[in-house]
Amino acid sequence: MHNNLLVLQSDFGLVDGAVSAMIGVALEESPTLKIHHLTHDITPYNIFEGSYRLFQTVDYWPEGTTFVSVVDPGVGSKRKSVVAKTAKNQYIVTPDNGTLSFIKKHVGIVAIREISEVKNRRANTEFSYTFHGRDVYAYTGAKLASGHISFEEVGPELSVEHIVEIPVVETVLEDNLVKGAVDILDVRFGSLWTSITREEFNHLSPKFGERFEVTIYNNDMLVYQNQVTYGKSFADVRIGQPILYINSLYRVGLAINQGSFAKAYNVGVGASWHIEIKKMEN
Repeated sequence: MHNNLLVLQSDFGLVDGAVSAMIGVALEESPTLKIHHLTHDITPYNIFEGSYRLFQTVDYWPEGTTFVSVVDPGVGSKRKSVVAKTAKNQYIVTPDNGTLSFIKKHVGIVAIREISEVKNRRANTEFSYTFHGRDVYAYTGAKLASGHISFEEVGPELSVEHIVEIPVVETVLEDNLVKGAVDILDVRFGSLWTSITREEFNHLSPKFGERFEVTIYNNDMLVYQNQVTYGKSFADVRIGQPILYINSLYRVGLAINQGSFAKAYNVGVGASWHIEIKKMEN
């Protein structure tokens, strides 16, 4: 199933012509494509972030949508170029470098194929080794989104089990404690989005208005420790005060009402940033 929707994501930014070139290649293949942008502000080379932003977004797009994600520090190397078919019959065109990690874990991948560059690479680009986003991914994505090729015509099938995956921190549940990681930021507002799901947080039987001891480490170094109120939304605490909440992805978030938690406490993201939430004793 193809619906003529093509959604682009990259770490290219918009300061030069890279993204425009990808759009042009796609429209040259099919001028009637409807092209949209997930983001082009992924931190350069940050595959983890690219993977998370896909997971954050794909569920809200219709069946048959094709996504192109290019965060590709290994461009020109032996890493594979692939198209994954999700459990919702969407397609993700990307390097097999870990970008599919969150999709495989939280959305589901039912099949994956390696892009045949003999058939599915833009003509006269075989000696260009550094812009597969234009020459392979945007081109193949456009052919797929427009229905000019089927998923089966992308190339040979690969094993879903052998998809390259980024290590993720598993949530640890203890008697009065939940441990996870700071996965990513709500970038514009500086809120922390953790790996701890709503269901996992419910292990602590939280009630709105209750306070929890929140501790954040960077590896083994203590970065933050404080008692934080659990609320429905930011206005449940005074301006400038921290709050625990459940975000739009049903993960535990940590924010400052009308402030940036990440900037206030110099908190980063990724597997080295650990968070512990402890139920306070009465």
